[in-house]
Amino acid sequence: MDLFDYMHEQNLKKESPLAARLRPESLDEIVGQKHIIGKDRLLYRAIKADKISSLIFYGPPGTGKTTIAKVIANTTKSEFKQLNATVAGKKDIEEVVESAKNNIAMFDKKTILFIDEIHRFNKAQQDYLLPFVEDGTVILIGATTENPYFEVNNALISRSAIFELKALEDSDIEELINRAVKDEEKGMGAYKAEIDEDAVHFLASVSSGDARTALNAIELAVLTTDRSEDGIIHITSKIIGDCVQKRVLRYDKDGDNHYDTISAFIKSMRGSDPDAAVYYLARMLEAGESVTFIARRIMICAAEDVGLADPMALSVAVSAAQAVHQLGMPEARIPLSEAAIYVATAPKSNAAYLAVEKAISAVKSTNIESIPTHLQDAHYKGAAKLGHGLGYKYAHDFDNHFVEQQYLPDELLGKVFYEPTDIGYEKKIKDYFDLIKDNKKK
Repeated sequence: MDLFDYMHEQNLKKESPLAARLRPESLDEIVGQKHIIGKDRLLYRAIKADKISSLIFYGPPGTGKTTIAKVIANTTKSEFKQLNATVAGKKDIEEVVESAKNNIAMFDKKTILFIDEIHRFNKAQQDYLLPFVEDGTVILIGATTENPYFEVNNALISRSAIFELKALEDSDIEELINRAVKDEEKGMGAYKAEIDEDAVHFLASVSSGDARTALNAIELAVLTTDRSEDGIIHITSKIIGDCVQKRVLRYDKDGDNHYDTISAFIKSMRGSDPDAAVYYLARMLEAGESVTFIARRIMICAAEDVGLADPMALSVAVSAAQAVHQLGMPEARIPLSEAAIYVATAPKSNAAYLAVEKAISAVKSTNIESIPTHLQDAHYKGAAKLGHGLGYKYAHDFDNHFVEQQYLPDELLGKVFYEPTDIGYEKKIKDYFDLIKDNKKK
């Protein structure tokens, strides 16, 4: 690098966005993703030892895919090349491969090729790379926001280790925000700015795990806010709300408003008011509430308050929770809305909930000596000698696949735990029980 190249690079660093300037240069500076780069993890040790194989990083934007690749570039003794699949063509790949061959032949030096947005490469481009990844000419590091199992050739996947990056936790985002405000060398520290604790929490929550979103908002806030009389730039929640174009809602995830809102959400679903349920859902989403937390509450409501009046409610809620995990925000709002409306409009029964509560109470309060002998396991040698299983009547051998016999322990004979209602599917259950009771009398 000559003097002009050096000065150009230094000027670029100064003029780069905050998110780029603050990008970690070592493993220990990386925030979050401890499940793959914690000090006890394989990837951390491999990077430290400069012994990486081909890798594909997959996860939402702003979670550190490019950051980890840059750290590898700073750590490795191999030649590091970078391409962006949105603009690179086959010729660019050919040049990297040719350079990699020369590095091996002349210097016995490996080449790491980092391809950002690798899912943008078409099949022919990916196929061209394959033999050079396979024979070790290049070590591939791919980064993608899409599921690589759908977007990347199976042959490349089979030769690469896949690491899924998660959306950053609020605590991770908060650490980055404070670092950005205080760091005088790479951050905004030279501007003498201070950020309110409420503003830190708010920005972390609305960033939805995306570090870049948070850092861009901090940079805009500092650069566009006038100094106060004390010479300090004070960053408040209102200023952050303007920067991310979100209205600041009174919603403290650890405070009363959090519990009040989720309570109103659940009670609206239980009370069969879909409009109120969707409204409180929207409030939580806009305030940055965890979508997985919301999904769990819908599942609980489906099981506890709808129950067997509509057995499909729990299936819908579970499917929504799985969709939320796969999609993330903003798309996750759609299955959440669908599930909340389904649960709110479904017929209601808490009979299944009451049944297990009564049964638990009986378990705790009744001293049960043993399970009836004819119900005990008879599938092992010697069971018959103990009388286990003797006299058991197999229900499918009888009319309507039902036969009367004792199932509860002696101490609980006649005890009723589940009492179906006349609502929804439970009426069918009740009718069925009436039918077998009639058969019992006959």
